[in-house]
Amino acid sequence: MTPVSVTQGTGPIVLGLPHSGTFVPDDVKGALCENERKLADTDWHIDRLYDGLMPDITTVKANFHRYVIDANRDPTGVGLYPGQNTTTLVPTTDFDGLDIWETPPTDAQIDARRIAFHALYHAALRAELTRVQGLHGSAILFDCHSIRANIPFLFDGTLPDFNIGTYMGVTCAPAIATAATGICNSAAGYTTTVNGRFKGGWTTRHYGQPASGIHAIQLELAQSTYLQDEAAPWTYDHAKADRLRPHLTEILTALAELTPTLRGTS
Repeated sequence: MTPVSVTQGTGPIVLGLPHSGTFVPDDVKGALCENERKLADTDWHIDRLYDGLMPDITTVKANFHRYVIDANRDPTGVGLYPGQNTTTLVPTTDFDGLDIWETPPTDAQIDARRIAFHALYHAALRAELTRVQGLHGSAILFDCHSIRANIPFLFDGTLPDFNIGTYMGVTCAPAIATAATGICNSAAGYTTTVNGRFKGGWTTRHYGQPASGIHAIQLELAQSTYLQDEAAPWTYDHAKADRLRPHLTEILTALAELTPTLRGTS
């Protein structure tokens, strides 16, 4: 199993897919609680949902599961949402607050996973952003995520369908957030929020440096928008996905068309 898969395109957008992978090494799998071997906290089928939405797009996908190590967390272990329930670099509890590990990893094991998985993903992501910026003068990282719409441990109530994160406007030019938000708000039958419970993970915050020509935006989708049910076996719903995908294409197309105007903006 290759830790990271890269598909290179010549367009200005790089899709980041840190949480759709399901690979767990045998030694890690053996340390999981039995219930956690279902890998419920996966961004199920998010790679399939985004596949083929537009030509010439670059994709960087982590093939390893977030229980091995979370590619969307600070490698130093600094928390993402202080004061809120969340998961860590190597999570100890799942999205329902249940213990993940029969045998928790040691610091040495976490360091080894950081080198073998986390660092490789981000080396690939950085390389593609640099390559794409070289082609266009700027690059847009579109970080692709999904999560169950109802998780009381993480948030109250039901999550909106589209959850846009720009870390309160820091990680991208205003035109990017405006374009994405406008399209989501106009999508009939869907709900949208900006910088709500999900403001952009470490990846968005780390790479999103508009003054340097790298813009980043996160979209956290409620899995109810494209799965038959937000529970095992997490079946991809073709009808729901076919209704959703044109909106995603519209967003990505609009952002790509903005790229020539982004050079030197912040």
